[in-house]
Amino acid sequence: MPPHDGHSINSFPADENDDTKPLVENDAVPPQCCSARLNLAVMMFFGFAVVYGLRVNLSVAMVAMVNSTDPLPAWNHTVRPECPVSPHENTTSQTLIQPDGTPQYIWGSETQGWLLGAFFFGYLFTQIPGGYLSGHYGGSIFLGGGVLGTAALTLLTPLAAQWGSYWLFALRALEGFGEGVTFPAMMAMWARWAPPLERSRLMTLSGAGANFGAFVALPLTGYICQTLGWPAVFYCCGAAGCLWSVFWFILVSDDPRIHRRISKEERDYIIKSLGSQGTGHGWSVPLLSMLLSVPLWAIILTQMCSNWSYYTLLTSLPTYMNNVLHFDLKSNSFLSALPYLGAWLFSVLAGIIADSLIERRLLSVTAVRKIFTLTGLLLPAGLLVAVGYAGCSGNLAITLLTFSTAMGGTSAAGVFINQIDIAPRYAGVLLGITNTFGTIPGVVAPIVTGYLTEDHSLAGWRKVFWVSAGIGASGALIYTAMGSGEMQEWAMTEEEREEAETRKGRA
Repeated sequence: MPPHDGHSINSFPADENDDTKPLVENDAVPPQCCSARLNLAVMMFFGFAVVYGLRVNLSVAMVAMVNSTDPLPAWNHTVRPECPVSPHENTTSQTLIQPDGTPQYIWGSETQGWLLGAFFFGYLFTQIPGGYLSGHYGGSIFLGGGVLGTAALTLLTPLAAQWGSYWLFALRALEGFGEGVTFPAMMAMWARWAPPLERSRLMTLSGAGANFGAFVALPLTGYICQTLGWPAVFYCCGAAGCLWSVFWFILVSDDPRIHRRISKEERDYIIKSLGSQGTGHGWSVPLLSMLLSVPLWAIILTQMCSNWSYYTLLTSLPTYMNNVLHFDLKSNSFLSALPYLGAWLFSVLAGIIADSLIERRLLSVTAVRKIFTLTGLLLPAGLLVAVGYAGCSGNLAITLLTFSTAMGGTSAAGVFINQIDIAPRYAGVLLGITNTFGTIPGVVAPIVTGYLTEDHSLAGWRKVFWVSAGIGASGALIYTAMGSGEMQEWAMTEEEREEAETRKGRA
């Protein structure tokens, strides 16, 4: 274990003088360009792009899978669309443009809601174990294995759908079970790889792959549905995940100490800047202290609130485009993807700005995390409310949704990487805990949306947007009151505690 660098970020008690101390010593910093740490971020970026492709493919494919010509689901003789349908389009055209012989199913809105939320039932159960084991063993095997397992299961989706909705629900839940380890594993890896002054940009770059994946997968899914049929969507996504896994296991290492292609300068820089916080946490974790930690509960509650609107749009936006605004499948999938393009760009930009503010000591870590969280939750909430009153104006609704989700991307540099600030060594475990709670909206939101929009009315969707906005705004207020960017005492090593006491004595 290398000697601890007393000047690393947040490695001393949370007092007012901390922000005036240097974050790292003024040694030469190896450039990020072509570095091992940047290559890791790029690999994670594409990994999470695949992960979100595997997650959202059903959202668009559902429009093609459901036989809306049957009187039982979607449009029936007692429900008339409020928004006008263009003369060249009818309410069933979205699902008819597929190759001959492509199967379709009779699933009502409630069944569709349960199927769209099924993934998150499994996703709940592996977050904490994945974070704990990644923190002990290293995250590469869990991140790579999680993607590979989910991709392999995705290949079975057409078969499960043919067997029935219960089988498809079980398969999607099992996919979520496999994918649940991926984000905690990412956080555990960055605890060993990310220098303190580069955390925001490296982690937001890798996490931005999720929005990029949604942006690419949504229109691509629509195109594949119309040209090859919806089963091909799951074959293509599954194959992409398997291919990425091969490169991941060849190119990635858990720790800079054992990376085969890292330069000595970069390895020494990372190890020195992280100190003892850049090592595994062993088998024991301060679980009671974690459960009593106010900053941790701030992250938990805020992520739950933020994820409600994110998962609502991720799973149900194509349905809104289809049933209310009547976009054809190809336009539906492209327009549903636009908000995630904005979120991708804003999240990467937010990471760069956040690191710059911290490096120049213009603001404390706590202030930076709170500012980006407030921006990423309050502004999108207001725009979501406006979407509910856009009526049948598809262009206005798309514009508001795009800006709402884009602004939401700024929270990536706030609450969504805050675990590594308050407890770097336990970041994987903490992300597992926060993501477990944060996944609850992924289970509940699609089901609630299905019930609120059972009649496919504008009023029902207005309720969906109001609920999402109200929950998101609540999260912003909670984090402002309770959040922190300082390392917690229970997360310090014995050496760091002694050093903290020495600093207090000198003060």
